[in-house]
Amino acid sequence: MELHEHTALELHRLLQRREVSPVEVAAHYLARIERLNPQVGAFTTVTPEAALERAAHVERDVPTARPLWGLPIADKDLLRRAGVPSRFGSRAFTDFVPDDSDELVRDVDAAGAVSLGKSSTPEFGLPSYTEGLAGPPARNPWNLSLGAGGSSGGAAAAVAAGMLPFAPGSDGGGSIRIPAASCGLVGVKPSRGRVPSGSGLGSLAGLGVAGPIARTVADAALLLDGLVAPLGYPAAHRFAVRAPGDDGPFLAAAIRGEGRHQLGVMTDSPWDEAYEIAIDADARGALDRAVAEFEAIGHGIEQLAPSPEPGYAPAFRTIWQSGAATLPVDGDDEALLEPLTRWLLERGRQVTARELAEALSWLAGFEERVIRRFSSFDAVLTPALALTPRPVGWYDPEDGERNFAQQVQFTPFTSFVNVSGLPAITVPVTETGDGVPMGVQLIGRPGGEAVLFALGAQLERRVRRWQRHPSIW
Repeated sequence: MELHEHTALELHRLLQRREVSPVEVAAHYLARIERLNPQVGAFTTVTPEAALERAAHVERDVPTARPLWGLPIADKDLLRRAGVPSRFGSRAFTDFVPDDSDELVRDVDAAGAVSLGKSSTPEFGLPSYTEGLAGPPARNPWNLSLGAGGSSGGAAAAVAAGMLPFAPGSDGGGSIRIPAASCGLVGVKPSRGRVPSGSGLGSLAGLGVAGPIARTVADAALLLDGLVAPLGYPAAHRFAVRAPGDDGPFLAAAIRGEGRHQLGVMTDSPWDEAYEIAIDADARGALDRAVAEFEAIGHGIEQLAPSPEPGYAPAFRTIWQSGAATLPVDGDDEALLEPLTRWLLERGRQVTARELAEALSWLAGFEERVIRRFSSFDAVLTPALALTPRPVGWYDPEDGERNFAQQVQFTPFTSFVNVSGLPAITVPVTETGDGVPMGVQLIGRPGGEAVLFALGAQLERRVRRWQRHPSIW
């Protein structure tokens, strides 16, 4: 059995028993990247020499008790790693090499992980697909004519193609869950405040958090434990405010997969009042299969009545555009930006302080309403995506308004979870007639990651999707 065929948890155990070394593991995955990345476009930068040096250092000098000891990962190219090009998916940063590393990068290093390079992302992580002018698109390993989703599209493509055992990503409106669902993987958006170095508490409206993309629920829990507590629990939180309840470890909940719960099923979205949202038959089929499996296990199931939110679309658009207004690009460099980014930046810099304050206030009220609406359920089930994974080139490259609408129609069930600060997990369940995986999303209570891992593990055991691989594998 080759190393990449093991789950991350199995690989972790092999490393801990010294049946394989961090250098051997890194070398194996680097060879796969060299062979497969030209077809998939998962990596923007590969650092083989630095990776092998790092693996030798981990083997020699880092305690084996560290949660991610010797396991390969990639840094999403929105993160700075000292001495490695950080392009943020943009032609405006083609030659940028930072002197310092971001907190999340320092934390995965502290946890004992070995970075093999930078995973691809769209320009500044703004779109929900990974197809930009700065490099080749991240393609879906299940069908290379389809996109891998975004903005953690490179990370998902790498894991689905067996170029990494798992990968950290970031999620400000679905950027972990969208590519995970597109590529038949498990993606976890943690509660706001859960991951100390990717808490969301420093981002506009608290949207963007760090989390794992993995092949199995247990692998995702293993990586999340490493992100939350790189040196082992208890976690070293950096803000006075943090996610409710206890931190992990979450791996135990994912392995046990125990409990019976009350689940809601939601098929409306807060975008319904502003855009024409239609759930594709394959997306509906995945949801129906998940409901049937959970009912067979013995969970209570209840359909949620629609709850229109006509103010959501304008408020979220204001936040998304305002976030783009802060991009470190000015003057002549703006000509290097892609049309969508330039549209968002220009609109964002026109937003007044009053408009921004009103949008933030409205979304805070929305968060309270969502939590109250979901309060009688342990988790709420939705489609992961409304449509099947989109073909490369499907999104309008010039018209910002149309492009934004296309993104909403593809994935209307993700951004409101960021606004609400809630945890969520996507799990692959079925596949289309062409063999492309389709999944569902489970949204938890505030701080409810452990229940989501348990539910995800139960569903995973029923459908056993993780044992399947794309032909490129």
